[in-house]
Amino acid sequence: MTLEQTLPICVAGTWRLGGGERYATSYPATGEPVAWLNAASLDDVEAAVQGAHQAFLHSGWAQRKPHERAAVLYRIAGLIRERAEELAQLQRQDNGKPINETRALVASAAGTFQFFAAACETLEETITPSRGDFVSMSVYEPMGVVAAITPWNSPIASEAQKVAPALAGGNAVVIKPAEITPLLALQLAQICEDAGLPKGLISVLPGKGSLLGDALTRHPLVKRVSFTGGTRTGKHIAHIAADKMMPVSLELGGKSPTIVLDDADLDHAVAGVLYGIFSSSGEACIAGSRLFVARALYEPFMARLTAAAAQLRVGDPADERTQMGPLISAGHRESVERYVALGLAEGGRLRLGGERLSGGAFDKGYFYPPTILEGLGNHQQVCQEEIFGPVLVALPFDSEEELLQQANDSLYALAAGIWSRDYKRAWALGRKLQAGTVWINTYKQFSISTPFGGWRDSGLGREKGRLGILQYMEQKSLYWGMNDQPLAWAGVEATQ
Repeated sequence: MTLEQTLPICVAGTWRLGGGERYATSYPATGEPVAWLNAASLDDVEAAVQGAHQAFLHSGWAQRKPHERAAVLYRIAGLIRERAEELAQLQRQDNGKPINETRALVASAAGTFQFFAAACETLEETITPSRGDFVSMSVYEPMGVVAAITPWNSPIASEAQKVAPALAGGNAVVIKPAEITPLLALQLAQICEDAGLPKGLISVLPGKGSLLGDALTRHPLVKRVSFTGGTRTGKHIAHIAADKMMPVSLELGGKSPTIVLDDADLDHAVAGVLYGIFSSSGEACIAGSRLFVARALYEPFMARLTAAAAQLRVGDPADERTQMGPLISAGHRESVERYVALGLAEGGRLRLGGERLSGGAFDKGYFYPPTILEGLGNHQQVCQEEIFGPVLVALPFDSEEELLQQANDSLYALAAGIWSRDYKRAWALGRKLQAGTVWINTYKQFSISTPFGGWRDSGLGREKGRLGILQYMEQKSLYWGMNDQPLAWAGVEATQ
């Protein structure tokens, strides 16, 4: 790949230049171009969906035995592992994450395909208990064409979490990656083809979500949309889906509380809180961005946390020692800065950070330091709205009743964290927290085998888990008549 080259996109198995405007993806650490490509056009959307529909109908993929589809998914996992370093380095350039983090995301993608390959070949259909003179069965069928709309903060891992179960279920997939991070989705499509996936079953359409994502969601041949991104866009998709009577999976925003009880192991709590908010430079929907600390512990804990946060290494994503890379873009950094200014205007005070990094390489990229605000109430705007950056708001609490009221007082309900040596106390608190995922004495750990999703404005549906494949299938009931006599209602007598 050279900078002069315009990359093709994948439209129903055909690699060609997109029909939209030419644009560059850029490296957030320097602002310099990484690759040029033409965005997809509405004509490309139509061609991709129509081609996917034809491939679904005629490629034989949907009719293959589950173990035969699984064999292709295993090969995809193997090719991701063979190309892991190349993919990790490309993702580092695509969105500026530190190289150790992009390596983990690539490994996660391979593991996702492997998991859903196994889930595919072991998925059981059921004979249900008989309630009459018949045998009744529950089976699952593929939907057809599904759309996977993915975010910029975790390319390839997010794509894998949608593409793998959709393909395992026998569907065709049209990927709409984030406009600014399309390179890993294009690589994944190539890997799928190299692994033997029939032509036309996967497409990648880079470009503006407001144009392409909207067109995909509205298309009558698209039978399901799986979306990860902002809550406003997710609600827009949900409205369209409601008119189509189409199922959706929506993994949206978060403002997750992380809680340090007065009996917490401070070493574990400090490390976990730091990782929960500052890894990925805070650009994570599950970031632990609201910190609640027992008042008796507040000052000593905050002193330790602040000192440790000040030592985090912010810098070149290619350096294996780097813990925090740049933010995704200049515009996003400005958004984070506006939130910090708002927090100060609301009466907060800075405990750490709050000003963009400058000098040397920092002047080229979109770097922002670990930032801690305190002195605010949970009702204030910076405690209620998702910042999506390395900004932690710290609040003391006096009782668990007060804590629960504040922790659950949010439009979002995606994740939460608890730090306590008392497992019974942590269990009881975890059951009362309103969140799709609760971590206890750890944070931001994931397993493809465990369902993930949120409540309220954090989304609908679940991804991952052995039954995640069923999100991309329709359930059908079959009845086999076993009665010796014709149905009595008709009054027909048996002749033999």
